[in-house]
Amino acid sequence: MDMSTAFVPSVVHVGKQCSSFVCDQCQATTISNASSTNPSTLCKKATRTSVLKMEATNPVQASHAQPAPTFEDPHGLVKIKRALISVSDKFGLVELCKVLHENKVEILSTGGSAKAIASAGIPVKEVSDYTGFPEMMDGRLKTLNPKIHGGLLAVRSNAAHVNQMKEAGIEPIDLVVVNLYPFEQTVSKGADFATCVENIDIGGPTMLRSAAKNHNFVAVVTNPKHYQDLVAEMTEFNGCTTLQMRKKWAAAVFAKCAKYDAAISNWFSQQLGNEFPKTLALTGTLKQTLRYGENPHQKAAFYSDERSKRVGVATAEIVQGKELSYNNICDTDAAFELVSEFSEPAVAIIKHANPCGVAIGSSASDAYIRALACDPVSAFGGIVAFNRTVDKDAADAMIEVFTEVVIAPDITAEALAVLSTKKNLRVLMT
Repeated sequence: MDMSTAFVPSVVHVGKQCSSFVCDQCQATTISNASSTNPSTLCKKATRTSVLKMEATNPVQASHAQPAPTFEDPHGLVKIKRALISVSDKFGLVELCKVLHENKVEILSTGGSAKAIASAGIPVKEVSDYTGFPEMMDGRLKTLNPKIHGGLLAVRSNAAHVNQMKEAGIEPIDLVVVNLYPFEQTVSKGADFATCVENIDIGGPTMLRSAAKNHNFVAVVTNPKHYQDLVAEMTEFNGCTTLQMRKKWAAAVFAKCAKYDAAISNWFSQQLGNEFPKTLALTGTLKQTLRYGENPHQKAAFYSDERSKRVGVATAEIVQGKELSYNNICDTDAAFELVSEFSEPAVAIIKHANPCGVAIGSSASDAYIRALACDPVSAFGGIVAFNRTVDKDAADAMIEVFTEVVIAPDITAEALAVLSTKKNLRVLMT
């Protein structure tokens, strides 16, 4: 067997054997001692993207050992020879597996994923056949096996790890494609306690974390949106992935696992009636990178909680104007929260987190006129929030005063036409 590595590889130290490197550009062979990483010993025609095939005299080294990515190897290329796939979301699965098959990648899979792959006429091996251990306990025990996690966690530049793999009959796994049981979706559908518990994924996060930890040698993808990135990597680098991309995917995996565990933790606290748990797990999804923070010298970003049902600036759609600034977001949120306290038509005008005016009225326009009357001077350049639909009458009243942001549950087409005459006005609908 031979294995692929990248330009100027650092050879694993297994005794003092010599290894031959065959350049895929000119087929010239260079002999180097296992301790040598001198670039001058390699073919001058080899390029940064050249793949050099290492044929070692040591059978353990040849089948499992790989050099750890180093500064001499800017790409840190690892050839994908074996992939493990287990997904609940089948979007893009068959298309990805076709590419893997075209690249002569052995595919291991489980349950519905394996059936979908096989139905497309793509060779696939069931994990239970690969491990020699049957799936059991209603699918709770499938991939928690040394042949799986040994293949994911082994440091392939470590001679002891490589020898232990050989002794245990463990083969390396170079790619993991896994997404998790839909726990949050199950909870949101109002499923009972037992059903929600059964949708807590165990094997999936374990494989993801193992692969992400060993990103020096293993690529891991959990989001179907990243399949195109994987295919592009393999296309550009002759069936390999780069270290930089594997790091990027690993970071995404740990973020995904953190969010998944946070959802489970918070759900359990709710089920126990624990309103204020000792540890509150919070996660946020990046909504916007801001130009600056509260002051121009500060950096800031806007994160939202996707699980929250709270309506406000985080869920609003910007229908006119440029992106909100840090101060815009804070003031808009405060204004909308304030008017949401009222059942009657209400308007709040906020500037620098302080109310310039708040009023209720018989209509949206009446409430605005009353709120403006509280302090028409301070209202200049403020944020205006409505708890009712903004109609043309309200819009006509507003454009008489310079306003930064308007937020409302809805805005009529006629009102939008009026507001559009103020190009710098930001208009949000919740």
